[in-house]
Amino acid sequence: MSWQRIAELSELPLGQPVYADLSEPVCVVRSSDDSVHAVHDVCSHQYYELHEGYVDDGHIECALHGSSFDLRTGRPDSLPAVTPIPTYAVKVIDGGVWVDAEQQTNDAPVPRH
Repeated sequence: MSWQRIAELSELPLGQPVYADLSEPVCVVRSSDDSVHAVHDVCSHQYYELHEGYVDDGHIECALHGSSFDLRTGRPDSLPAVTPIPTYAVKVIDGGVWVDAEQQTNDAPVPRH
């Protein structure tokens, strides 16, 4: 495991995607209930960075073509994407947000465009 500290929980804006350059490009999102999700930052449909997208009700939408992904599972909710994106392990310890980009929590293929 390779846990890396991303930020303080209080530093992550609610519902705004944040880029983290770890062993993989990662998009981190703090939800309104203070849960934190980490997904691969590249849309599975076509190379585009998800941290440039929009977050709504537990989903992130790619700003390029509108594909939407569930932040918990990585599954696509809308076309044109049909392949899920990787999700990664996240923990909050003493107010610090930690992500392990080497500990994928689903079986989605890592996008390579």
